[in-house]
Amino acid sequence: MYEPIRTKSVHRVATDSGDFPHLTREEELNIQLAGHLSALLAVTDELGLDEAAQLIATQVARLRGAPPVRHAALTRAAPAVLHRRAHDLAARALVVAASRADTAAAILSAERMDAHAAALDQLDLVGAH
Repeated sequence: MYEPIRTKSVHRVATDSGDFPHLTREEELNIQLAGHLSALLAVTDELGLDEAAQLIATQVARLRGAPPVRHAALTRAAPAVLHRRAHDLAARALVVAASRADTAAAILSAERMDAHAAALDQLDLVGAH
């Protein structure tokens, strides 16, 4: 009833991992954090927050080992939409920074969240009058 397999398997054993590079968890988190901060940088640039943008760019450069690419592609979105987007991106960056114990990026992300929440509150107050 049982006949042994006579040809070599086309599948590899899981321990056969030398064929392609693997990233460590730390490297994966670095890439994620740099990506979230780069997206935050784009929105911050669009909002015209130069000082905050420079702080974010410094963190991206530290994580990537090179200065971030910056562009002037404007979405022409309303300020409230941009502040909400920036707040969400800063929150994502905060989660990743906390998981990799990156204090500088976590503090920056939390500060940006606070700043964008305050800006949203101000926009709500202005819109209410």
